[in-house]
Amino acid sequence: MQKRSLKKPDGRGLWLYSRAPIPEDIEAPSPGATPPARSAHLRWHPLRGEWVTYATHRQARTFLPPPEYNPLAPTTDPRHPTEVPAGAYDVAVFENLFPSFAADPGPPPRSIVETRPAFGSAEVVVFTQDASASLGSLPLERIALILEVWRDRYIELGRRDDVEYVLVFENRGVEVGVTLHHPHGQIYAYPFVPPVPARELERQRAHYDQHGRNLLESLIETELEERRRILYEDEMAVAFMPAFARYAYEVWVAPRRACASFRQMEPAICGGLARALKTTLLKFDRLWGRPFPYVMVVHQAPTDGADHPEAHLHFEFYPAYRMPGRLKYLAGSELGGGVFTSDTVPEEKVAELQAVDVSGELT
Repeated sequence: MQKRSLKKPDGRGLWLYSRAPIPEDIEAPSPGATPPARSAHLRWHPLRGEWVTYATHRQARTFLPPPEYNPLAPTTDPRHPTEVPAGAYDVAVFENLFPSFAADPGPPPRSIVETRPAFGSAEVVVFTQDASASLGSLPLERIALILEVWRDRYIELGRRDDVEYVLVFENRGVEVGVTLHHPHGQIYAYPFVPPVPARELERQRAHYDQHGRNLLESLIETELEERRRILYEDEMAVAFMPAFARYAYEVWVAPRRACASFRQMEPAICGGLARALKTTLLKFDRLWGRPFPYVMVVHQAPTDGADHPEAHLHFEFYPAYRMPGRLKYLAGSELGGGVFTSDTVPEEKVAELQAVDVSGELT
């Protein structure tokens, strides 16, 4: 993998990745030379026992530009800024113009609850220069490269003293609030471990301490033995709908054997994950006959300097599209109580995805 580190005129970082050498004459664009606002802060929620992020400057971020908008083309429109250059490279990563976390967020305001500066980082990952593409439509080689890019960012961000957890995610579709159609994901580097992966890690640690092995690895073995909810498998990776799925069409993708984070991801695992991801995403789109909206998150080991033998890198897909009799919106019980009530069972929904043949498109 080739990598070039550049600096935008406004001071933000830009990193270009490719399989081939990247030309030296590529320059980093930005909407202007003024550094972006970095005024986010954290407030402690005393009843939930977790941090809440406040970043009011994000109200001015790009929102649903016209279809003809090209983020690679030079423009003076501040609503739709040029963020990545044209040129011979494959994947671009840049620091968000409207970050929720930053290396220099400034002091937090006074409050009746505890506050902290929102140290960390918020990055955007542009998967391709083709604005009409999607993560699932990309060739396997490009998806494998994106996995390597995520690995590189995980390692680089994880070295920072102000970062304890690196969350890779993609929001796809206006149904989940996406404000830019160009295929991209994001990386948030937090100064704490977020509540959901923290809870998973807590349960994984308890299982590891009691049984001496990884909890998710044990669950994957059981899923493979039963074979009712498997969407894809090879020697290295698996895609499946967990028996405990909270969402209809919820799918997990993971290495078959314990792999704590992207740092431990070997080339063979990378290849298996690429095929598992592409299979899952193609099935989503083919089942519905349209781009399938979802939230994809990657849970893995924290970067807090401690050993985490309990951790197991995995992708979780939360579908977000509603059709009559298919999916439901989150309501009071889910959002307010954290108790999910599903209108379907995994065994029904996985059968629909299993019936979608995408074997001829896995290239």
